[in-house]
Amino acid sequence: MSNSHKRLKIPAWYYQQFDADYSLEVPAEGYGGWKRADIEISPEHTAVVSMHAWDCGTLEQYPGWWRAADEIPRTYEICRKIFPGLLRAVRASRLKLFHVVGGGDYYKEYPGYKRAAALAGPEPPASEWAPKDEVLARLKEFRRRNVYVGLHNESDIARGVASMDFAPEARPVGEEGIAENAHQLSALCKESRVNHLIYVGFCINWCILLSPGGMADMSAHGLMCSTIRQATTAVENKETARTELCKEIALWRVALEFGFVFDLTDFATGLQTF
Repeated sequence: MSNSHKRLKIPAWYYQQFDADYSLEVPAEGYGGWKRADIEISPEHTAVVSMHAWDCGTLEQYPGWWRAADEIPRTYEICRKIFPGLLRAVRASRLKLFHVVGGGDYYKEYPGYKRAAALAGPEPPASEWAPKDEVLARLKEFRRRNVYVGLHNESDIARGVASMDFAPEARPVGEEGIAENAHQLSALCKESRVNHLIYVGFCINWCILLSPGGMADMSAHGLMCSTIRQATTAVENKETARTELCKEIALWRVALEFGFVFDLTDFATGLQTF
C-alpha cells in the first residue's frame, strides 16, 4: 500500500448497547457498555473540526454571559492545555483541519472562510416556519425570563457576542477551511473527499451536536462524526456540574449514534506513527 493510501489504526472507545438481560432487576445492566478497539482511520478522508473554540472575554467584562455559561472557564482551560499540542499534531499530519464558527463576523476576513463560502455558493432556501400566535409568543417570553439566559444577563451576552473572536490557541492558520454552517462544511468535505469528522471544541452536548455544522447536520449528509474526550466539555446544570455528568452522557450519545470517542494520548500518538 502506498504512503498516500496508508491506513492508520488508533485505539478508540465505542459503546455496546446490547444485549439487555431480562433476568436482571435492571435489564440494561446486561449491555456490553464501554469497550475499546483499534479502529481504522483513512488520513486522506479524515478531518479534525475545531468548533466554537471562542474567546468570550473575562468575567469582569461580561459578568452576565459568565453567569449563564459556567462552561466558559472549562473551555479556556482546554484551549490553553490541550489545543496547542493537538492542533500542532494535526497540522503536521495528512489530516485536514477545519473550523466551524458562529456568532458575530470575526471570521469573515479569513481566506479559509472566503474559500468555503465560494465553494458552497448560495444558501439553500430556508425551511418553512411554524405559524406564530399569541400563545407561542407568551411561551417564548416565559422561557426568556425564567429558563435561559435571564433578562439581567442579555445585554452582557449581546456585548460579548459582538466582540467574540477565536480563542488564541484555536485561531486558523493559512487557508484552513472555515465554515459557518453545514452547507459550507459539506462543500469543504466534498472538495477534500472527507467522510469522517473528528470534532473538538465546545460544547459536546450542545453546539457540537446540534448547531449548524455540528454532528446532527453532518451525519445527515452521510459523514461519520467522532470526538476526542479531553478536547471538549459540556453544558452542565446545577445537578450535574460537580461530576460533569452531561459530558459523560454526551460522549455515550456520540459513541452510540455518530462515531467513536478517542483519548487524546491515543490520538496524538497515532498521528506520530503515521
